[in-house]
Amino acid sequence: MKKRIGVLTGGGDVPGLNPAMKEVVLNALDAGYEVLGFRRGWGGLLWYDIDDPSTHDKYLMKLNRNDVRLIDRTGGTFLHTSRTNPQKVRAHDVPEFLAKSGSGTVIDEKGTMDYTDHVLQVLDHLGIDAMVTIGGDDTLSYSVRLSREGFPVVAIPKTMDNDVFGTDYCIGFSTAVTRSVDLITQLRTSVGSHERIGVFELFGRNSGETSLISAYLAYVDRAIISEVPFEMEKLAQFLLEDKRKNPSNYAIVTVSEGARMIGGEVIEYGPADAYGHRKLGGIGEIISENIKKMTDQHIMYQKFSYVMRSGAPDSLDRMVAMSFGNLAMQLVQRDDYGKMVALQGGRYTTIPIEIVLTGKKQVDVEAYYDKENYKPKVKDFLGVPMFLT
Repeated sequence: MKKRIGVLTGGGDVPGLNPAMKEVVLNALDAGYEVLGFRRGWGGLLWYDIDDPSTHDKYLMKLNRNDVRLIDRTGGTFLHTSRTNPQKVRAHDVPEFLAKSGSGTVIDEKGTMDYTDHVLQVLDHLGIDAMVTIGGDDTLSYSVRLSREGFPVVAIPKTMDNDVFGTDYCIGFSTAVTRSVDLITQLRTSVGSHERIGVFELFGRNSGETSLISAYLAYVDRAIISEVPFEMEKLAQFLLEDKRKNPSNYAIVTVSEGARMIGGEVIEYGPADAYGHRKLGGIGEIISENIKKMTDQHIMYQKFSYVMRSGAPDSLDRMVAMSFGNLAMQLVQRDDYGKMVALQGGRYTTIPIEIVLTGKKQVDVEAYYDKENYKPKVKDFLGVPMFLT
């Protein structure tokens, strides 16, 4: 009987997910495995009702060569995604069939449920021997849970923030930086034409790498990152000085969405998701308003947001994604589970998946950032990783 593996993507989409899945599927088929793809991340397993055939094709698809033949040419994830966390399902998000089933465990006074028992039952019912999961630290935190339950899991890290702990690189980061540098370069024409101060807000919750690296590569005047609280008046004066020194009479600052002023809070809004995160964004607009009040300068504010992670992957993300997919299947073939594929020191490797829960990957401020002047600054390039991680 053929062995069967499952694959899914969870959390925010990034360029490179499809090439990674294509390599997983092709290598699995070559090795004689069957492959099942779960739609909508962990939601595919949560919402799969063993007794209701109408849910089967909705949340699950058998993957063959023709199913993945073209997927590497586009960004996003052809299996779709969600931020579902089966071990933390809010009462109003519980599928009706599960609410009536008596399965699951209540984990708090609000009626939040842990449906890991259902997930394991579905995996057993489908005869899945192992899962290959692709996601950031939130999605992979549930991979850790399955691994602890004794289910075979291999994980692939993705996030354009590049903040999964234990790896120097995550799928999606290079393309996010490339998109950001291109946008900054294009927006210079408008900022310069109107002689304004440009404030560009980039994704980055816990890590300021996208702001830092994009600013470095695009020769931006100042960069605000998540790791270093900033002084508003000081930043305003820096930008005013930068603008005056520029023959074209403009200045630009990049800002991580997770940045905060000294003594201030990270700007969040909306309800928390299943992993406890609220949406970020708005610090760039606050900075813009303050700079305008303090300097009497006209501001051009732009939130890059989802455009950073849209479209097809660049060559580096394609290479890393394909290599990660290859390596993941090599682990499956060796029955080497409970691992995450990774890049460390420029070389492909594997680490225990548990490591993703042990910390948050952030910018090495002392090595790569001038926190007094709010600028990228590499103290010594000898021996530095390619992406300053």
